[in-house]
Amino acid sequence: MRPDILNPLFAEVTALKGIGPGLAKPLERLGLARAVDVAFHLPTGFIDRVPRDELDAADAGRIIAITLTAVSYRFGGSARSPARVQAVDAKGNYVTLVFFGGNSGWAKKLLPLNEPRFVSGKLETYGQELQIVHPDLVLPPEEAELVGREAVYPCSEGITSKRIAALAVQALERSPDLPEWIEASLKAQKGWPGWRAALAAIHADPADAKARERLAYDEIFANQLALMLVRGEARAKRGRPLASDGRLRDALKLPYAPTGAQSRTIREIEGDMAQSQPMLRLLQGDVGSGKTLVATMALLIAAEAGAQGAMLAPTEILARQHFETLTRMLSGLDVTVAILTGRDKGKAREATLMGLADGSIDILVGTHAIFQQGVNYKDLGLVVVDEQHRFGVAERLLLQSKAQVPPHLLVMTATPIPRTLQLATHGEMDVSRLDEMPPGREPIDTSVISEDRLAEIIEGLGRHLGSGKQAYWVCPLVEESEKVDLAAAEQRAAELQLRFGDKVGLVHGRMKGPEKDAVMARFAAGETGVLVATTVIEVGVDVPNATLIVIEHADRFGLAQLHQLRGRVGRGGGKSHCVLLRGGGLSETSRARLALMRDTNDGFLIAERDLELRGGGELLGTRQSGEAQFRLATPEMMQMLMVAANADARLLVDQDRGLQTARGQAARTALYLFERDAAVALLRSG
Repeated sequence: MRPDILNPLFAEVTALKGIGPGLAKPLERLGLARAVDVAFHLPTGFIDRVPRDELDAADAGRIIAITLTAVSYRFGGSARSPARVQAVDAKGNYVTLVFFGGNSGWAKKLLPLNEPRFVSGKLETYGQELQIVHPDLVLPPEEAELVGREAVYPCSEGITSKRIAALAVQALERSPDLPEWIEASLKAQKGWPGWRAALAAIHADPADAKARERLAYDEIFANQLALMLVRGEARAKRGRPLASDGRLRDALKLPYAPTGAQSRTIREIEGDMAQSQPMLRLLQGDVGSGKTLVATMALLIAAEAGAQGAMLAPTEILARQHFETLTRMLSGLDVTVAILTGRDKGKAREATLMGLADGSIDILVGTHAIFQQGVNYKDLGLVVVDEQHRFGVAERLLLQSKAQVPPHLLVMTATPIPRTLQLATHGEMDVSRLDEMPPGREPIDTSVISEDRLAEIIEGLGRHLGSGKQAYWVCPLVEESEKVDLAAAEQRAAELQLRFGDKVGLVHGRMKGPEKDAVMARFAAGETGVLVATTVIEVGVDVPNATLIVIEHADRFGLAQLHQLRGRVGRGGGKSHCVLLRGGGLSETSRARLALMRDTNDGFLIAERDLELRGGGELLGTRQSGEAQFRLATPEMMQMLMVAANADARLLVDQDRGLQTARGQAARTALYLFERDAAVALLRSG
């Protein structure tokens, strides 16, 4: 149970003053549902106002702070006309202060004639005049000394950085002084402040490196501690050895022999599952490397031993694809496969639940619905989790709790994880890698082309469709706005429909499951030739005839995500193509990233290079998918702090397994603070 000292911080965001219905949606878009979310919504920079005594055109483009006196007003005839205030500095130099929206009354109140005011804003030139549009500050001169750096926060349509800053002040007031969980000598060596002091410092000055480092370390430490507790508990528990005889696998008719990497991984899994200690293994496999076959073999090992297997997928589309694949592959074998998703209702759902309870269903595929209340297994022996990065420790523990004894656990990811980050996200697991491609899987030919040549790309798309092939056209997430994201995809689909008619389909994240599935099904059946999509197709159905993907604004994507999107084509073998459309004005880093995509299909190399190139940027493209596991620790910080955090967490667990000492109790609080508290249930004394 969460310590009472944290309750004010975990209150709903509506507990903060000044939050009405108008702010609810912007805050929801930013993921700020509680006071703690606001407290951890750190500023990314600051407004550094340049103090000036005199106006100077050389300062155009900079935010200046200067004392001005209003001398006249110029208001338009209509309510929508901008309000203009003529003002002068101490030397008599003129500047026009512009307020859009017809706010003449407000402008007069803010800037009374012949009374000096301290004004801050971006100085611009407009023809021969200097102007400041919507000054960000207008204060009486005596308040000028209170103005300093102003933190800039990531914001969304409908809420400003200033408004978030005001909410952050309230969230900080709710942040308690907490007992120290960092080992004393390490804290002294690093020169770090206390937790609350660090949080206050970073909101006051985003450039405070020590404060930012301390907060990142706290999050990494809590994560490492949770992973160690999970691993320790799993290793300590006795599970059930699943001794298999191979009869089902021997009867399986495969179109090709498994690769060496697949065979090696299957042997590792079979060896793990034969032990009484539950398997805890991560399977990393590049796009198209054959993870599904390995998972199928693991599920058959469980069935051969008389146990049930469950396969958990992050989306309904992927769950149904896995179900269809397993049904097809296992046709003719004495194995019953079923599916359970949130859409399954009535008699069909009841029949599935009965089959699980009486053991007549051997393998269940589904979404989160497979571990909800009321879903009971007769003998769950293996859990396979696909797309591991979309599930937390809590979800995995819930599914494992459905078994009489801890089941074996295999988690898979198609997002290659750099070796330097494996410890951060999967420190409790043994790791297998599929580093070979099955026969017939050719490298995807990738081109980087300027968006100025869009007309040529569309012409090429026409020739591609004319040859009987299909294509994806991906529009990116823009400014983290679902509305803009959807509008961009709808506009592109409409433009392509003018050229290709009803051959164009559209799928996006705001569509409901059945509607989305219907569009994907039409594309998979070849009824549409082009699927315009947002990033929802990162994980989707296999369409062997889709051999071209065009990705707009490719420089806005993480490399790992580009690689996953590229992997949507080439599923049927043969030559496939990926076109990365780039905008103008790319940074050197963006050029290097796109060049890497052009030059290699090796997802593991791409992941390593992505980390090097992006540094403190997005981890594994999580901004696009909205699945960030770390809020305070950047990949750069992880590389710098991971070894120390791992060693400190290991030392604490070795000395105080039950977290009963003063420092152990403080560490418990850290687990709750950083929402790794699923691990608290695993604590044992001694």
